[in-house]
Amino acid sequence: MAIRTLLRALGAVYFTAFVSFGVQAGGLIGSRGILPFAAYFRAARASLGAAAYWEIPSILWLTWSDRALAAVWILGAVCAILAAFGYYQRVALAGCLVLWLSLCSAGQDFLSYQWDVLLLEAGFLAVFADDSPVRVWLFRWLAFRLMFFSGAGKLLSGDPAWRNLTALDYHYETQPLPTPLAWYAYQLPMAFQRVSTLFVFAAELVAPLLFFGPRRFRHAGAGAVILLQLLILVTGNYTFFNFLTITLALFLFVEPKRVPRGRAHHAVTSALATFVGLTSGLLLLELFNLALPPGGGAVLHAIAPLRIINSYGLFTVMTVQRPEIVVEGSNDGVHWLAYEFRYKPGGVMRAPPVVAPHQPRLDWQMWFAALGTRQENPWFTRFVIRLLEGEGSVLRLLESNPFPKAPPKYIRARIFLYHFTHFGDRPWWRREDEGLYFPPASLP
Repeated sequence: MAIRTLLRALGAVYFTAFVSFGVQAGGLIGSRGILPFAAYFRAARASLGAAAYWEIPSILWLTWSDRALAAVWILGAVCAILAAFGYYQRVALAGCLVLWLSLCSAGQDFLSYQWDVLLLEAGFLAVFADDSPVRVWLFRWLAFRLMFFSGAGKLLSGDPAWRNLTALDYHYETQPLPTPLAWYAYQLPMAFQRVSTLFVFAAELVAPLLFFGPRRFRHAGAGAVILLQLLILVTGNYTFFNFLTITLALFLFVEPKRVPRGRAHHAVTSALATFVGLTSGLLLLELFNLALPPGGGAVLHAIAPLRIINSYGLFTVMTVQRPEIVVEGSNDGVHWLAYEFRYKPGGVMRAPPVVAPHQPRLDWQMWFAALGTRQENPWFTRFVIRLLEGEGSVLRLLESNPFPKAPPKYIRARIFLYHFTHFGDRPWWRREDEGLYFPPASLP
């Protein structure tokens, strides 16, 4: 498989990421959004001084306006299109890398997902990608770390759901945004769920060991990873993550070419391999709770803001219940109307959606918020304030606004436990009221 073709695929993933975030950017981190990036930058500069520019690397430091925010994601989408169609690929992918890092640095809670940094790390390697042995090996090493870290993390976490192979008894119901097929997968016999969990471990712990073997073994390992990603894709909405992981797995089909290269190429390759090898090796030591060599922690801290070498581990602890936050408004404190989100569970009659590769980032954050308290999720208070203000950019992130003429006087949030129903039962969900998550609040 040609490197150029895979870089086109990576460009397509970048395009999805930029546009998906871009259409939500104003309501999330714009000047009237939930977490305005300008206020974040201002606070960081006051706290860190000049160090803020390294700790939060972003070209948005040049200007903090909504127009600049829009320009960044639109320019990123343009660079991604160029890469996807094979024009000026290295330059275009370098542009994607800088612009996506700029958004991730400014995005705070809303751009802090593992696939966001995985895209940066893959994009960093893509700037140097060719079919020379070492540079091909670096992509294999990234695919290995992504999968092996995820599998090892599940075992090292001590989570009993993974160790006793019951994780998939819960996963389909409790994952952030299930698809309709997740409802059907949830109904499958327990024996099938145990076998499926074993396959997850095989794909994440055994298959990666094949990545560095002979061609036939390497292709088998890639096939296992791709199959796992396809199964995840049809049962859960994991944004562009599955497509990105499949793209990385396809790099395992690239056959390196040993042809004469210039001295500059060898020097860059040596520097790149040394940097990736040393820093990722430090992360490997951290994964297994081993002592870092002197200065190792300082090195990891120094490069962390760039997000180009990362540790991974998806669902290392399985969520066994599904709490959901229902946000309601009222004008009299007696009669309450619910705000319906676009994709997360709300009304029990609504079927789970199919929304990937788009990521509705507010819906995702609501899933995380429900697993904690409002004190642990200070952004939620900002969200409530925006609803009380009737802020249009935030309301457009929702499916419906029960107060179209004027914002309500009060906002509250209740917590419910949601469960999939079973065959023969409708609707899709049933729920139990667990009380208040956020008490009734109003503006002064």
